[in-house]
Amino acid sequence: MEDDVRKPLLRSASINNGEEAVSSYSSISAVEGHDDDTTLKEVTIKSELKTKLYKRRWYILVVYSLFAGSQGLVWNTWGPISASCEEAFGWNNADISLLTNWGPISYIVSAVFFSWVIDVKGLRWACLSSMFLVAAGSGLRCFTSTPPLVTWLTHLGQFLNGLAGPIAMAGPPVLSAVWFGPHERATSTALAFSITNVLLASGFFLGPLLVPDKVNPNCTMGNHSVTFGEDLPNYNLNQFELFDNNSCSNASKAARIMKERKDIMFLMYVELGWCLAVLLAMLLYFPKKPPIPPCISASVKRESFFKGLKELMKRGDFWIVCFVYGLALGVCNCWIGIIDVNLKPHGISQNEAGWIGFYGTCAGCVGSLIMARLADIFSKNMKWIILALYILGGGFFVWFALICKGVAPASSAMLYLTVIGGVTSLSSAVPLLFEMSCELTYPIGEGTTNGVLTLMNNIGGLVFLFVLMIPNIGTMWMNWTIIGVVCVCVPVLFLLKDTYKRLELDEANTEAT
Repeated sequence: MEDDVRKPLLRSASINNGEEAVSSYSSISAVEGHDDDTTLKEVTIKSELKTKLYKRRWYILVVYSLFAGSQGLVWNTWGPISASCEEAFGWNNADISLLTNWGPISYIVSAVFFSWVIDVKGLRWACLSSMFLVAAGSGLRCFTSTPPLVTWLTHLGQFLNGLAGPIAMAGPPVLSAVWFGPHERATSTALAFSITNVLLASGFFLGPLLVPDKVNPNCTMGNHSVTFGEDLPNYNLNQFELFDNNSCSNASKAARIMKERKDIMFLMYVELGWCLAVLLAMLLYFPKKPPIPPCISASVKRESFFKGLKELMKRGDFWIVCFVYGLALGVCNCWIGIIDVNLKPHGISQNEAGWIGFYGTCAGCVGSLIMARLADIFSKNMKWIILALYILGGGFFVWFALICKGVAPASSAMLYLTVIGGVTSLSSAVPLLFEMSCELTYPIGEGTTNGVLTLMNNIGGLVFLFVLMIPNIGTMWMNWTIIGVVCVCVPVLFLLKDTYKRLELDEANTEAT
């Protein structure tokens, strides 16, 4: 008799026992034949599958999120302290942009390999190897603070950290599929992204806290008083009185540079120590998968990696999700990552810009948790939630651009409101886009699907950051770009025909209880 090839489940009944259930289901073998004739008949086999939700799934989620957040924290080191780094090491906006750009560049290099690792080798090997790259990249930045060696080692460290990006960005839906139940997946994905982004956002205040801005925003120069929020189109920051910490003084530039380098190196040591602690936690306990799957769909074997890649090429609706996620979120993630560069021409200090970025990212975490929980409760409505969030976010970014152009009333409160509102709206859609892509492509492996999805995101960010490296291009183009990409994505979302194959499979088994 030929080998059995099981088709999707036909019916099931489950017996609940706390967090454990035994599901009886029917499956169909492909054929059964005999040597003396060519008669083929279909055989129905009844079997039982035990499913269980483990409490340790929340620990696994937290440890994974700490790894992904560490990768984001290291990536987001330089934008929030760009003013200090430019003076301490002789860098410029193009150098800061390239350091940030190593994230998407490295991602493109390693995306296919790590998508294969997470689907074929599992979560443990994928996450451990990625966390090792993050720790190694952080370590390289700690060797020296003397140019030009510090510049080369910092670029190499950022490159190694970026290689871990595919698992840090695409891992949450895989972890949710392996460890969580069908009506927890969007919430667990959002929770992973939220913890990750809180750690990433900590760079917005940790950097300026440990590496103070080189110019006191309340210093005076001659008869001109400089205050937060004032536009400085005709002033060079190097013309200002020098200061030591919180007071203006005539300390030498050389002494100030030495202090800045010392502060930057201390920041590097703090980040390295954190990364080593997370690596140790993963080494101690981070299993590949639970002993018993959490639901029926988690037990179904996924398509092979290369077959899944070929199949993705045929999924038009999946590519719509790739387009709207890669374009809008790719630009938005990089836009907020260099918010200091964007606001510097308007007299906003790196410390204040850091807090704006921090609050915007944290608000996005809260928003994504709320939207994901709503999506879990009101299933099969993800498309319309995503569409509403994109429209709302576009409105906030238009408002921000008008403030920067001087058309709309300007104040620090309005800057906070527009940045936080725009970033929160788009960030809230992230876990929904990830779960939507998994539903559209099931049973292709979640690692393959989300590896391609996040690759598109990094390509979008890569193009955005390369434009920033053009000499004398200014910053206003950043705001028009993010408005433009959101406006393009909204009509494309109307074309999406959302289907929920994986969810329907799990719900069919639940309804038969």
